[in-house]
Amino acid sequence: MPLASEAPRWSARLVAEFDAADKRATALTRSLTLQQLNWKPAPGRWSVGQCLEHLAVTNEVYGAAITSAMTSAPAGSADEITPGWFGRYFIREYVAPAEKPTRHKAPPKIRPVSNVDASILERFLETNRRSRDLVERARHIDVNRVRFKNPFVPLIRFTVGTGLEILAKHELRHLLQAERVRNMPDFPG
Repeated sequence: MPLASEAPRWSARLVAEFDAADKRATALTRSLTLQQLNWKPAPGRWSVGQCLEHLAVTNEVYGAAITSAMTSAPAGSADEITPGWFGRYFIREYVAPAEKPTRHKAPPKIRPVSNVDASILERFLETNRRSRDLVERARHIDVNRVRFKNPFVPLIRFTVGTGLEILAKHELRHLLQAERVRNMPDFPG
């Protein structure tokens, strides 16, 4: 168990993952025009901007559910996040990037708008700042015991630790998707 002043390993790792996602999203979008942000490779596919919009909305919705669960959580700690079998399956099959990406329909609450505005990068970065704050607050509870209701399927309850892992891995998946869109040969120049 870490000393009271020491951050658990999982918190430092997740903060680093959110920091890396910020850098990646900034490098990917900083020089794009509004037209480029909203360019879609095909009907029904997402633009670079829509990938960031989806991540920002997901961070907001999941973050609110996790925050709610943490408000009455007893003090505690955990050295590492240990998702249960269903959490591991969910992350592997639906959240984390895969060599052969599978397409899943996003729940209606987190489907991106048709066209994003130029402030989408700042919105994404702000939701990541809040996610890092959430990680900081979660350091003081046992993230493997405190559960929250999945905001999309209320019958499913994940631990706070699994929820934080979902947020970080989800960003990897959709930033990779946005990079694929930006690297397409017919991406507007």
